[in-house]
Amino acid sequence: MTSDDGPVSAPSWLRHGRWLLALVPLLLGVGGLLWWHSSEGAELSGASPEAAPGPESDPREAARAPERRMGTPPGPGAGEPAPPSLLSPEAREREARRELWQKRLERAKRSLEAYVAATRYPPESRPSREHPDQMELAEPERTRPLSPKAAQDGTSDVQLRLKQDKVFVVGDESVLFTVGCEDSRREPRPCEVLSAVAHEADHLLGPGGVAGVPITFGDGGRDGDAVAGDGIHTGRFQPSRQGFAMFSGTLRVDMRVRSGSLEDATFFDVLYTPAPPATFTRRVREVVEAGSLDLYLTVQVRKAGRYVVSARLDDEGGMPFASTSFNEELPVGVQEVRFNVFGKLIRDEAPTFPLTLRDVEGFLLKEAGDPDRELMVTLRGPVHTTRVYPSHQFSTAEWKSPERDRYTNELHKDVVEAQTQLDAALADTPEP
Repeated sequence: MTSDDGPVSAPSWLRHGRWLLALVPLLLGVGGLLWWHSSEGAELSGASPEAAPGPESDPREAARAPERRMGTPPGPGAGEPAPPSLLSPEAREREARRELWQKRLERAKRSLEAYVAATRYPPESRPSREHPDQMELAEPERTRPLSPKAAQDGTSDVQLRLKQDKVFVVGDESVLFTVGCEDSRREPRPCEVLSAVAHEADHLLGPGGVAGVPITFGDGGRDGDAVAGDGIHTGRFQPSRQGFAMFSGTLRVDMRVRSGSLEDATFFDVLYTPAPPATFTRRVREVVEAGSLDLYLTVQVRKAGRYVVSARLDDEGGMPFASTSFNEELPVGVQEVRFNVFGKLIRDEAPTFPLTLRDVEGFLLKEAGDPDRELMVTLRGPVHTTRVYPSHQFSTAEWKSPERDRYTNELHKDVVEAQTQLDAALADTPEP
């Protein structure tokens, strides 16, 4: 607008009106977003979506809704899908319901497929790739700063490298500990074991407990030490001959180690059983039955109870193939532990025969008390080599059990329910 005196400003009501009109799309968009989140929250909390607050409270939106329901001719761009903020509340609700049940259907299908795939084989016969860390006997090795305080303030990067060749010790067995010092680049640093004392774990100490027993560490290439003068100090601990012949439970070896001007404490733990409740033999018989290969290991049982036994299987080339386990009650006397090599596992993994059964370990599970188990002496290394079998002797059928059927049926019900609800939501679409 102009005048003879020059440009004239628009009236204030017009300026303010334009400003308000510019905010309408923004307000509608914010209202739609708030309604969307509130409807999702209502669904998750069990409230009805109809009860959730929506943009109906906006009088401008309420004024437009009857026009859309009465078929008001669309404006420019009608061929494109309307933005969520411009849909009617009923349309937004239908769209939200469809999206909700589509997501639930996809999730239910994934859950069913994952469970079926994970339970193709029984729990006692599993492929080695599932738990590669369990295909070898435990020989824990760890590192830690010699002085955590010095490492934290950056004045030293000296690390302790600690290793033991076994965690479970039975009867007259001994365990070998090694201690070394190194920097952050794994370069050797001077190392000295100042003291080492074995004793009952702190939570077991009480009247009549065994006093601490010193353990000797050396770097002279003797008594288990691999290389003399390499900076790796080795100590051997045999509980049955070093004061713990009648003890059962956790033993701790506390140590003090020094490198240069730094000195600090560390420790090793072992679980000790003075007398095994049962003894493995190396007698194994093998049978192909019900489409699987079963290996029966003879055991002489001294104490009746529930025994948990595990073993590893390698193929002809020595590559890990599977783990197998046993978890059942055994009475006193000569018994057999059954290791099942499931038929479908053999067909799917296609190992090269003969297979080698190795590294068998087990324990008697105790119902109460500490420790919760009595250990058996581990059979280390190869125990049995199977015959050669053609693959067609083994079944391709998946594992079946009442428990698997029950879970599968429940997961399938979830899929059917989600599909039914999605079909109903898709059918609830008004005619154009």
